[in-house]
Amino acid sequence: MAGRIRDDDIAEVREKARIDDVVSEYVTLKRAGGGSLKGLCPFHDEKTPSFNVNPARQFFHCFGCGEGGDVISFLMKVDGLTFTESVERLAEKYGVQLRREDGDDEPVRPRGPARGRLIEAHKVAQVFYAEQLAGPDAVVARQFLHERGFDQAAALMFGVGFAPRDGEALTRHLRGRRFTDEESVAAGLVAHGRSHYDRFRGRLVWPIREANGDTIGFGARRIFDDDRIEAKYLNTSETAIYKKSQVLYGIDLARTAMKDSQQAVVVEGYTDVMACHLAGVTTAVASCGTAFGTDHARVLRRFLGDHGTTSGEVIFTFDGDSAGQKAAMKVLDSDQVFASQTYVAVAPEGMDPCDLRLKEGDEAVRELVASRQPLYRFALDNILTRHDLDRADGRVDALRDAAGLVASIRDKTKVETFSRELAHMVGVDLDQVREEVRRAASRPARTDERRPVRSAEPSQAPQPPRPALPSLSDPRFQIERELLKLIIQHPAGVGRTTAHVTGADFTHPTFQGVWEAVTAAGGPASGVDDAGWANRVRGAATDPAVIAAVTELGVEPVRGTSDPNPTFAVAYVYRLQELTTSRRIADVKARLQRTNPVDQALDYNRMFGELVMLEQHRRKLREGAVGPPGGQP
Repeated sequence: MAGRIRDDDIAEVREKARIDDVVSEYVTLKRAGGGSLKGLCPFHDEKTPSFNVNPARQFFHCFGCGEGGDVISFLMKVDGLTFTESVERLAEKYGVQLRREDGDDEPVRPRGPARGRLIEAHKVAQVFYAEQLAGPDAVVARQFLHERGFDQAAALMFGVGFAPRDGEALTRHLRGRRFTDEESVAAGLVAHGRSHYDRFRGRLVWPIREANGDTIGFGARRIFDDDRIEAKYLNTSETAIYKKSQVLYGIDLARTAMKDSQQAVVVEGYTDVMACHLAGVTTAVASCGTAFGTDHARVLRRFLGDHGTTSGEVIFTFDGDSAGQKAAMKVLDSDQVFASQTYVAVAPEGMDPCDLRLKEGDEAVRELVASRQPLYRFALDNILTRHDLDRADGRVDALRDAAGLVASIRDKTKVETFSRELAHMVGVDLDQVREEVRRAASRPARTDERRPVRSAEPSQAPQPPRPALPSLSDPRFQIERELLKLIIQHPAGVGRTTAHVTGADFTHPTFQGVWEAVTAAGGPASGVDDAGWANRVRGAATDPAVIAAVTELGVEPVRGTSDPNPTFAVAYVYRLQELTTSRRIADVKARLQRTNPVDQALDYNRMFGELVMLEQHRRKLREGAVGPPGGQP
């Protein structure tokens, strides 16, 4: 396994991948003054722009929802990628060759054509297929869509197309667009035998897209009886950009609704996703040519923000037949579950969402999702139906099987409630159920036993409460905030003016943490002529609240000037230290109040002298503070 990407290569990616260019692919940005850009946040709904980007510091921050970071973390959040995936994608786009820390300095280059060429080939193919759907040879394809309740607008919305029966139509088209056969084969669009030919022929095709909308593969359905390939569905084979275990059809359309509603609906096919979205269930996704697995779960968790503490929902839709029940039990028995609440929605008469919409309308699809039941309850019913509860031995066996399910419930506060429910359903005494559940919980897990319901990834320990970042209107921390903004955004204008500043000058714990990160990064003077200074400060922080503060301070305009100089900065330093001195004066006065001037004359006179010196020092600082914007707190 290759080692981690070298830090200097990651730094080069951050330097070359301009954050305003990357963000502009998702957000319309407008100038906001002070060198910042502003737009509507892609991470929450808003009507007034509060999403800020500072190209000079390579930071973004939303003052509405608090999301912030650099260009890599933006891509991670917006497209649900891992850190490594984000770095690799940006490196590919901006021409950075990545090396790994495994002793091998050979650049890590993708084998075969570059990712950008494969993405572009799919873009061309998607447009080609969509155009073919309107042609005379696609009558059967259009009829298929019509019979399932999908009109031309629906086909356009989902990018549905038609692969011509001519076995080389797309191959010729790609050649005409200057794609080599090597690129077309590497993309999975063209196959190679005695000659090159189209991967999909005479089929209805759905583009499979990444979260950012890039098409990376296709799913193709058999529609002609004389199709020599018997399989009803064909999907793009594994390629450098298409990994079926990590791809969810519809994620590009569902991602925003999933985040807003904290809900994901997992269906079984492309037409089911279409039916759900058209019916108003805009959180629907489906796996592509493979069973829903652990990697799919990880993808959903990124968009749900599911890390063991959320109250979101994942709803699986299954047919009501035995196959559907088996699929539901497989979800329960595997690691493919979430910290979010997991539910099952079973359509009547074994219908899938597409059939249900066609027969009973959009409202029926919405009602299917609304009438979901906990996966636990669905599984419990499934277990109890295996046993004859009219017989004493049947009730004993049912209790023993079901007790393991109750014992595995993630939320232990619900075990007692479920135990009561089980006692009622089986018809046994509650104490008997409690004892069986305790026995099941104490048994060591075996490979053939149902594993406890748990997250698909290791859960994180709950984080202790962190102090909230002060608001812009809070006057108590205004000087601290403005000085830190100067230090992060304009280190050259600050220079060595902060030589006598210490962490004690900051009264808010988060701002103290920012100052500690500044110090760890070498201090403001080391940031002069360093384009990566702000990222260096951010990298020196470990507390998430401090990291978020650095990004926020890095994008918020400095009050009073767009080009601060040392004279401007030193006024803030003097004002900050004046406030520190005022706190010391208040402390000395309090101690004087508690000191007897007769019995403790020596201590009293010492403190009085200290007070006089502090008052003189404060007057000098106040004279040096020539009135920075923000005024007297």
